[in-house]
Amino acid sequence: MAIRPKGVFMRKNTKLRFVAAVAAFALIAIPACGGSDDEEKASCELNEVDGDLALYNWAEYIDEEQLAEFAEEYGINATMDVYDSNEAMQPIISAGNSGYDVIVPSDYMVSILIEAKKIQPLNFDVIPNAANISEDFSGLYYDPDGSHSVPYQWGTTGIAVNTAVVGTDFERSWSLIFDPAISGDFDGQIQLLNDPRETMGAALKYLGYSLNSTSEDELNEAKELLKSTASRLAAFNTDSADEFITQGETVIGHGYSGDMFVQFLEQDNYEDYLYFVPEEGGTRWIDNMAVVFDAPHPCTAHTFINWLLSAEQGAALSDWNYYDTPNQAALDLMAGDADGYYDDLLDFVRDPARYAGGIESLESIEDTGDFEINYADAFVEAKG
Repeated sequence: MAIRPKGVFMRKNTKLRFVAAVAAFALIAIPACGGSDDEEKASCELNEVDGDLALYNWAEYIDEEQLAEFAEEYGINATMDVYDSNEAMQPIISAGNSGYDVIVPSDYMVSILIEAKKIQPLNFDVIPNAANISEDFSGLYYDPDGSHSVPYQWGTTGIAVNTAVVGTDFERSWSLIFDPAISGDFDGQIQLLNDPRETMGAALKYLGYSLNSTSEDELNEAKELLKSTASRLAAFNTDSADEFITQGETVIGHGYSGDMFVQFLEQDNYEDYLYFVPEEGGTRWIDNMAVVFDAPHPCTAHTFINWLLSAEQGAALSDWNYYDTPNQAALDLMAGDADGYYDDLLDFVRDPARYAGGIESLESIEDTGDFEINYADAFVEAKG
């Protein structure tokens, strides 16, 4: 497909924006939507607010204007703090009295938080818009009965390259980061995510292992690889990975699909930037909304989740952050766009060339139980 000139792929308007398709890879599904009777659900009415909203989310994952719209509609204040990894968020929530109502944990972290009873079972009587979620996102491994979370957005983690500097004659491989014989000329201009599971996972995939390995030998091998790579990096950074590459601080980066797409398409020279998942494989992830176990305002939290799951707000969310939506109603709404904007952008995002090893090479990060601490420790040691 021919890429349109700059501006055509920019956010279409404040209410109906970009979409990427659920069909880019199949998700394993089993019958869903139930609820747990072991824990008490919040006793709320539909659209009830019981105070202000405190959201704890990933950076650049929702437009603050969209949050302000919710606050104005319900006559409250809405604030947001951000984190750069699940592991940074988890201890703050687990310690209690965080003051947060809604969090956005990734798939494997949902499982961990459910086990630790750090997120509430949801009251779906007051989240009727949960019915808008595609059936492809039911029965997910980390919350099989869908009792504690609802999908927010999904995407992949891979490599971004400034081809104006690096060129295009290189293997679509993690070797572009980890092998100095391949990328040594760009030492000091390479970035990795400041995230233990993602970054240890990238090293594991490069070595031919699962990113969910529970082998101490395999993890140690990945740690030593990462340790030898650390001195070649500009930074371990998550929040600014996309900006680093377009501002020239890096030429090879590790990051999330939507962040990279947004940043690339805002540049006059957007054709100079490339995002791909390496041939050895990478991460596919689903982020989710959940209510903190001691949320100060659980009814406001439920109302916010329901509001964001509407077709209109789901479309607005994806158009702002360029991540794929699990919201089928939002997809259906956007499918009615007459000028082909979404079709063209969908073709851009779904380009099969982005998956160098094919869809089957993608892997979801899973909860490794007691082995999780090994990932955290190995990452700290590798960074030095």
